[in-house]
Amino acid sequence: MRGLPWWNETVPVVLPHLDEAQAALLRSELAYQNHIAESAAYAALPRGPVHADLFRDNVMFDGEQLTGFFDFYFAGVDTWLFDLAVCLNDWCIDLSTGHHDAERAGAMLQAYGLERPLSAPERALLPALLRAGALRFWISRLWDYHLPREASMLKPHDPTHFERVLRGRILHPVSLSATV
Repeated sequence: MRGLPWWNETVPVVLPHLDEAQAALLRSELAYQNHIAESAAYAALPRGPVHADLFRDNVMFDGEQLTGFFDFYFAGVDTWLFDLAVCLNDWCIDLSTGHHDAERAGAMLQAYGLERPLSAPERALLPALLRAGALRFWISRLWDYHLPREASMLKPHDPTHFERVLRGRILHPVSLSATV
């Protein structure tokens, strides 16, 4: 799984490939996420098995019927809130701009809450974890784009997509009252 330790190891490696504004954002957000991860509230978040990459293209449907999930390469144990944030950052945005779609997010959070309601600490940390999800995939895509590994199935994705998502999450934090 590509969690915080991997982010801390990888950021110095990808920084030389970025312009100054991108590098400043990456350093600043990594410092913020390290601060969040050291908090008591974060330590108390429920954890368990997570997919950690549950994007639209890793889910199968037959019409509107969910039929399966795949690509468990980065699955592991993490906070369930992080896994939810990763989903929200893909399923509940406009793909062309990365802008948050409050209607979709509200529907996803409402459905999620029917199965496992978010606690008050989870609700408070969701904006930070949305940023963490965007950061994780920005770093991962920067790594794959600038330092590709030999893999016949790997096609690097555009890293600027999650840079835009992260900037949006910072400038316009998601308010749960506006989505649920």
